[in-house]
Amino acid sequence: MAAQTGGKASLRVVSLDFCADQFVVKLADRADILAVSPDATRDFSFMRREAKGLRQVRPDAEAILALKPDVVIRSYGGGPQMGPFLERAGIKVHQIGWGENFAAVRNNVREAAAALGQPARGEAVVAEFDRRLANLKPAAQVSALYVTPGGVTTGPGSLVDRMMGQAGLVNFQTQKGWNPLPLERLVTERPAMLVTAFFTAQSPHQDYWSQARHPLVRTMLADLPVARLDGGATACSGWFMVDAMEAMAATGRRSQTQTGPLSGEVRP
Repeated sequence: MAAQTGGKASLRVVSLDFCADQFVVKLADRADILAVSPDATRDFSFMRREAKGLRQVRPDAEAILALKPDVVIRSYGGGPQMGPFLERAGIKVHQIGWGENFAAVRNNVREAAAALGQPARGEAVVAEFDRRLANLKPAAQVSALYVTPGGVTTGPGSLVDRMMGQAGLVNFQTQKGWNPLPLERLVTERPAMLVTAFFTAQSPHQDYWSQARHPLVRTMLADLPVARLDGGATACSGWFMVDAMEAMAATGRRSQTQTGPLSGEVRP
């Protein structure tokens, strides 16, 4: 049962996966967080620094029940049956939504904040997101290719593509969805800059056979302006994607006046 703290109901909270972790760590009172997922402090978690020191729990039903939470926040943690199981046990479960637009970001924040008993905190996060979005100074239609360590890129219709467009970049990849890097096209055409995410020393995603290791790509990484994003800033349809858009826009603007590798890094 939720305890009363200073006249306010204090909800005991558990998050089950790294997407849920972002919202819990940002919106809940730290004292109310019983546990976050084991991925909360990994390099692909945007709120990894803030999550340090918090107890971690795997999305195991028995372990979660032992913590006696009032509310569990999840995106995918525990699989599709975890939510109904916990609800049958009398635990409120809030599902973080997916989305491919900025409206989904606002909805995710507001709904998670409401589930955590922090609606005002959610509105403040949305207001700051909208303020920074409105003040974003985009580049002037700079061609850019998004590159992941796994040698994959994304085209029109994805949230990353929308982020690139908001930053004033024109996506070099014209094929919809997530696909391998267009190496054949890169033989004869080059974007004006690259956008990279998840390229960190701890990244487990770049195997020996990844197309991101192809000489064409390595040459572009050395020769072209590069917006090096914190991978966490592009995940989970969260408010923090504005960090990535600001970095892309800044690198795009500089690419129009400078040559050589540039960095638009987020939270190094």
